[in-house]
Amino acid sequence: MIVVRVVQTGDLDALVGLAQETGPGLTSFKPDRNALAARIARSLRTLDDQSAPHEQGYLFVMEDSASGDVAGVCGIETAVGLDQPFYNYRVSTVVHASQDLGIWTLMRALNISHDLTGYAEVCSLFLSPRYRAGGVGGLLSRSRFMFIAQFRERFPQRVCAEMRGHFDAEGTSPFWRAVGSHFYQIDFNAADYLSSHGRKSFLAELMPRFPVYVELLPQQAQDCVGLTHSDTLPARKMLEAEGLRYENHVDIFDAGPVLECHIEDLRTVRESVVVPVEIGVPHTASNVHAKAPAGAPRALVSNTSLHDFRVGVATGLVEQGAFRLSPEEATALRVKAGDRVRVMPTAHAPKHKQG
Repeated sequence: MIVVRVVQTGDLDALVGLAQETGPGLTSFKPDRNALAARIARSLRTLDDQSAPHEQGYLFVMEDSASGDVAGVCGIETAVGLDQPFYNYRVSTVVHASQDLGIWTLMRALNISHDLTGYAEVCSLFLSPRYRAGGVGGLLSRSRFMFIAQFRERFPQRVCAEMRGHFDAEGTSPFWRAVGSHFYQIDFNAADYLSSHGRKSFLAELMPRFPVYVELLPQQAQDCVGLTHSDTLPARKMLEAEGLRYENHVDIFDAGPVLECHIEDLRTVRESVVVPVEIGVPHTASNVHAKAPAGAPRALVSNTSLHDFRVGVATGLVEQGAFRLSPEEATALRVKAGDRVRVMPTAHAPKHKQG
């Protein structure tokens, strides 16, 4: 069974290897061993309630429970911008009009904003290309919302997600080339690295002091504002299905969109239920060796443990106030008969890697 679980100290080597598979623009998951070790330690401190509010954050890994292979990673920052400013651009509308000349123009302007300060942030989503099939990405993305739903008291009122912006065929950001490069005098990757490691003072010192008029930029850069990287489009669709929306905030480096919503409006928070678990032959199978029929109902299922949180996908529905897991699924999720599990119906289930 493929599960998403809270990170452990022993995951460091696997995470370093996984981070080496990422491309430019994934600010919060870089192949830096020391930074990843610190991230793991911070997540463990957060679980133990030993971290200050501004540093609280959680990290999760996706694991094939049969092989132990780490296939993906995702995270949640509890409240952004409490220690260092959380910068983004707010895309606003500016109208210039003259009645005498009969001229009326509408333009977009980018204003530096701290609007998202204090929001929770879902971040660091990366799935190895080896596992990008069979709905695995949906489990990885939505596992964070199962955690938020289970431990709602640990999070604020709103949540956001920064989407990776557009990069051209040469692997560069047209928006950075047109805007950021002129102010920061370093390349995108250098700025991205400094920002991801908490060295953000240069942003305040060098960023534009006045609004940036989008229509004055080269067309390629204009087209980037609010545009999602092609590799990130599936993740965006999943987040939008969960309830997050683009509300005219974009990243200051690549102009990728920021999605946001009230946590209470998340589909998983609204619709998931906590019920007792039964262990045995799934209701959808006639015997323990039978496979569930095509189109059988599936659900995200998690345990309710904070320090050993695990979530996977199982076939079945809540029936007579309980959910039935196979013995193998129960072992992977570390639950036993009578334990309570959180269940969220879904149309997709992850499959194991082939070959």
